[in-house]
Amino acid sequence: MTEQKLLLDEVQELAEAALLNVGTAPIAARSLARAVMAAERDGIRSHGLIYVPIYCEHVMCGKVDGQAMPVQRHQTGGAIVVDAGTGFAHPAIDLGFEALIPAAHQQGCACLVIRNSYNCGVLGYHVERLAEAGLVAFGFTNAPASIAPHGGHKAVIGTNPLAFAVPGPDGPAFVIDQSASVVARSEVMTRAREGRSLPLGWALDEAGEPTTDAEQAMRGTMVPSGGYKGFSAGLLVEVMAAALSGAMLGQHASAFSGTVGGPPRTGQCFIALSPVPFSDGMFDQRIHDLVLAITEQEVARLPGARRRKHRQQAEKSGVKIDSALVDRVRAITGSS
Repeated sequence: MTEQKLLLDEVQELAEAALLNVGTAPIAARSLARAVMAAERDGIRSHGLIYVPIYCEHVMCGKVDGQAMPVQRHQTGGAIVVDAGTGFAHPAIDLGFEALIPAAHQQGCACLVIRNSYNCGVLGYHVERLAEAGLVAFGFTNAPASIAPHGGHKAVIGTNPLAFAVPGPDGPAFVIDQSASVVARSEVMTRAREGRSLPLGWALDEAGEPTTDAEQAMRGTMVPSGGYKGFSAGLLVEVMAAALSGAMLGQHASAFSGTVGGPPRTGQCFIALSPVPFSDGMFDQRIHDLVLAITEQEVARLPGARRRKHRQQAEKSGVKIDSALVDRVRAITGSS
């Protein structure tokens, strides 16, 4: 595989140009391109530039409405509802955060739900933004069904990530981002596209048997992390992101992959808390002590430390990306 180096600005500009050329509204293209850049910056290839051709394909086939403008339906105190209108989740989240952040600071706690949306990419990217605003943040997003309940064989919930971010004195102290499955389904999708096998224990085939074949895994189900505990965590996310928001349950949502099925209409939920009215001024010291208890151990690392390390390097010197992928995205922009 031949690679080429791109600066982060170049990644964002390339992604935005491709999205615009297939008919995505500028505000949505810009928001999504920032997230694509952030994924490449943090070493999360499965949601980086490799996903742009899929986003573009889904705009063109109608799985996502590239021209949709999110609408804030209402705000009652700290309860905020945004309808993505079957468009991209990212601009809907941006709109919701404009109300969520001040509401959380003013009231101590606020909650945003988003319905009728699409894949929101890296969930940790969104909660990190809330931590940068000084808020303790929880994020939930449901996905098309791919995990069967413990003892069952039919998928009921998706990989359903949940994320958590904690503010610190110099930016987020740490960020947790994990799915209900052993690995995110996007990683299986990436390996299927690249013709690579899976480690045993990631997925099951259609017959419910363990498989290392990524194509068979895409037709089967994902293995929940920690067995029944992983399914339980995913069930919690389904309640928060789908039931609470009025979005489509994972079992009824169309797949994020392929062109069949129309908009998935899944949902997101974000809860933001200000430490100020709760901790009597002790929050920063408690977080400092907690972080120190982890980092002072020689081989231990905080959640998100690997991403942060990759980010520091990428911000200095850019990222290496498969040349064939860069050419493919450039072709979508209409330029050579």
